[in-house]
Amino acid sequence: MHEMSIAVQLVDQVVELARRHQATRVEEIEVAAGVMRQVVPEALEFAFSFASEGTLAAGARLHVVEEELLAVCNDCGCKFVPRIDNFLCVRCERANVRLIAGNDIILKSVVCEAPEGVSAP
Repeated sequence: MHEMSIAVQLVDQVVELARRHQATRVEEIEVAAGVMRQVVPEALEFAFSFASEGTLAAGARLHVVEEELLAVCNDCGCKFVPRIDNFLCVRCERANVRLIAGNDIILKSVVCEAPEGVSAP
């Protein structure tokens, strides 16, 4: 289950951000997961709840948003949405493409609770 390694890295990054901004706890996190990463949202949420135990992120709500694939053909410049098993350009039918979306895992937002008097930078 590769979701556990993703969850551990996510917890590390979120906790570091929370500490940097003097937060007392992390309430909510949004992550965009590209379809090429083949993340199962429920598995990532479960792994995150386990990995975040005993940290500032314990009990935080994790929202996983799936990011669709988007490719551009290196031969004809056509942008298109490929299937995960078919990267042929819809215009020239060549498979010389570059993925421009759907291949990353991105931390989109973090909502934290801070002590009174501490404001975000």
